Amino acid sequence: MEPSSSPSDTVRTTLPAVAKVGAGAPFRWLGGAWSDLWKAPFPCLAYGLALSAFSLWFTLTVYAHGASHWIFALSCGFVFIAPLLAMGPYETARRLERRQKPTLLAMILVRDALRQDLAYLGLALLLIFGIWVGFAQIVYGLSTSQIHRNLPDLIAFATGTFEGRRMMVVGSLIGGAIAFFAYSLVVITAPMLLDRRNDVFMAVATSVRSVIMNFWPMVLWALILAALTLSTAVTGFLGLTLVFPWLGLASWRAYRELVPDAA
Repeated sequence: MEPSSSPSDTVRTTLPAVAKVGAGAPFRWLGGAWSDLWKAPFPCLAYGLALSAFSLWFTLTVYAHGASHWIFALSCGFVFIAPLLAMGPYETARRLERRQKPTLLAMILVRDALRQDLAYLGLALLLIFGIWVGFAQIVYGLSTSQIHRNLPDLIAFATGTFEGRRMMVVGSLIGGAIAFFAYSLVVITAPMLLDRRNDVFMAVATSVRSVIMNFWPMVLWALILAALTLSTAVTGFLGLTLVFPWLGLASWRAYRELVPDAA
C-alpha cells in the first residue's frame, strides 16, 4: 500500500482564486513587513548587507573598466532580477508564518527554490532584460551620434540638451512599459513557486490575473518597489541592507493577501 501524499505535495490542477484589494493594500504590506523584519533582524540584515556589498563591488568594477555609462542601465536592470534574489526573504516570511525560527543559512539555501520552474522564470526575465537593453540602445543611438563613455557626460547630455531630454522621455515610456510587463509576470510568480504544488505556467497566470484584477493598487505597488530599490543607489547601495529584505517580506505578504487560497 502506497503512502498518501501530503497536501503540500499535491500538484494543483486549477488556478487559485485571486482576491480584490484596496488602494491602501501596499502600505499595509509594508507595515506588516516592517514588523516581520524585526522578528528576525540578524538574518534579514545580514542577507541585505551581502547583497549591498556585492552591488557596490559590481558597480566599482564596471566603473574601473571604463564602462560607467552602463551603471544606470544595470541599476535599472536590477529590478528585473530582484524577485529571484528575494527568495531568502520569502523563505523567512514563510518560516515566520509557521512559527519557525528564520536563519541566515535557511535564507541562502532555500531548498524549495531549487527547481526547474524557477530556472524557466529566470531565463524569461533575462530575455526580457535583454530586450529592454536593446531598446535602450536603439533610443540612445537615434538621439545622438556621440558616445558618452563616462557617467557625468551621459548625465550632462540627458539633462542639458533637447535631444537628451527627449531620449529620457521616450526611453522612460518604452522601458517603463517593458518593466511593467515583466513585473506583471513575476510579482506573484516568484513567491508562489516556493509552493511546489504550482508550476511556472500556473504561477505566471495567477500573477497576471492579480495585476489585472487589482490594476491600480498593483501599479502603486510597482512604483513603490521601483522607487525604494533604485533610491538605494544614492547611498552607494548601502540602503539595500534594509530596503531589500523589507521589500521581500512585503512581497510575501502581498502574495498571501492576493492569493489567499495559497495559505
